[in-house]
Amino acid sequence: MLKDQDRIFTNLYGYDDWGLDGARRRGDWDGTKDIIAKGKDWIIEEMKQSGLRGRGGAGFPTGLKWSFMPKESDGRPHYLVVNADESEPGTCKDREIMRHDPHKLIEGCLLAGFAMNANAGYIYVRGEFIRERERLQAAVDQAYEAGLLGKNAAASGWDFDLYVHHGAGAYICGEETALIESLEGKKGMPRLKPPFPANAGLYGAPTTVNNVESIAVAPTILRRGATWFAGLGRPNNTGTKLFCISGHVNQPCNVEEEMGISLRELIDKHAGGVRGGWDNLLAVIPGGSSVPMIPKSICDDVLMDFDSLKEVQSGLGTAAVIVMDKSTDVIKAIARISAFYKHESCGQCTPCREGTGWMWRVVERMARGEADKSEIDLLLDVTKRVEGHTICALGDAAAWPVQGLIRHFRHVIEERIDSRQGAATVAAE
Repeated sequence: MLKDQDRIFTNLYGYDDWGLDGARRRGDWDGTKDIIAKGKDWIIEEMKQSGLRGRGGAGFPTGLKWSFMPKESDGRPHYLVVNADESEPGTCKDREIMRHDPHKLIEGCLLAGFAMNANAGYIYVRGEFIRERERLQAAVDQAYEAGLLGKNAAASGWDFDLYVHHGAGAYICGEETALIESLEGKKGMPRLKPPFPANAGLYGAPTTVNNVESIAVAPTILRRGATWFAGLGRPNNTGTKLFCISGHVNQPCNVEEEMGISLRELIDKHAGGVRGGWDNLLAVIPGGSSVPMIPKSICDDVLMDFDSLKEVQSGLGTAAVIVMDKSTDVIKAIARISAFYKHESCGQCTPCREGTGWMWRVVERMARGEADKSEIDLLLDVTKRVEGHTICALGDAAAWPVQGLIRHFRHVIEERIDSRQGAATVAAE
């Protein structure tokens, strides 16, 4: 269980002042100039040593990502882009950072920008987040007024400008290259890689895209030291993490916890337990709608970190825990998720454009029991033909929930088909 003194987001629930004065009381913007004085290499090395892995879903080491940026400028500007397009269903952590602790993110932008030689940063905010954007913009204005952004930011000798950009509410724009395309005023469609953004990103210049939470924890890591952060959690899965718990729990909540906490402890301690008790649990989607669900038998003792969930063929993703009790129609739930991915596919790659609709229609039929048992394996085969065969990971995101359903709840699909066919036989007689 995370100790209070190790919490990074001390105003997660907005009980305190969100503005600059409140942020300073909580320790933000403290000695920012001194951190910058230690130099770019020190910052990147410290981020590497902390073991921080990207909090947007992929879990790529943050310090390593920063180090990919060219050391010397070839005349092109460098850009930092923050992904605040929090569109993964079940996820609601970044919006709380922007609403209640925006200065953590802004200070993180300055430090990350300096480390990567970037004099400009863009925060791309999801279209539906109106109030969050207004709050973030107000905090950016405060930072400019206080001399913490702009020319000679925080008296560090480094110039840094920060812009808040509002998207139009497209899931695909959460993919880093689609986000860059959208920022440039084009259709939000993922780019082929290589070139990677660190080589040619926004406006063809070296760019790094990071999630809100990854950037917002950076100042605290640099202030308190990499060894402190690396001492929390488990090896290769270090630090604290914001978890969003929703669904059939008594108290849905956002909570900052140590990486590697057990799923059961997370739900029982912070979300008031499963509705109707732990034995009423059917399944959990542990990391936002794109990761495969896990049944109660795995939930009993699985740990909440990247590697533990990968071992049980799921993923930590954004750590959005969606709890489903025994009243849930799992086939219908996955059909609903499939409809979402069909709707959000940008249509650029054939496997995803055709496959998402095809999977959705078959799962819808299975929910009604109108399928044939042979179609279960056919559906599984199609998910394998979509997964890994598209430019971005939306194809995988659409395939994995269906794979999780078949892996753990094939018997439910078969029973549904049998009961439908039984009813049809009786009616015919």
